[in-house]
Amino acid sequence: MNDAGWESICPFEVLEVERGATVLAHGRAVAIFRTHDDRLFALGNHDPFSGASVLARGIVGTRGDIPFVASPMHKHAFDLRSGQCLDDESVHVASYDVRVVEGVVEVGPRRELA
Repeated sequence: MNDAGWESICPFEVLEVERGATVLAHGRAVAIFRTHDDRLFALGNHDPFSGASVLARGIVGTRGDIPFVASPMHKHAFDLRSGQCLDDESVHVASYDVRVVEGVVEVGPRRELA
């Protein structure tokens, strides 16, 4: 782990566009997504509806201006920016800060709910 809780993960170029990848960051399974416009997002990989660790295998899309991933299990959509479920306001998954430093993807600490 490097400065202020950021953990180096992988080179940016190995992440496929519009696909997720599961990494181990801060001792947890984290799903990282690279969207078509090269933005990065990081969510907990655990689908709270099915109990399976599968969100990185979900389908990436948009609802209006909201980038989301749909779980491959029951198709619930989660906002990539916050982890909020778009189909059930009472449910969310963990979200993490993510950045690229000198071509390397880094995951920061878990975000607090707004």
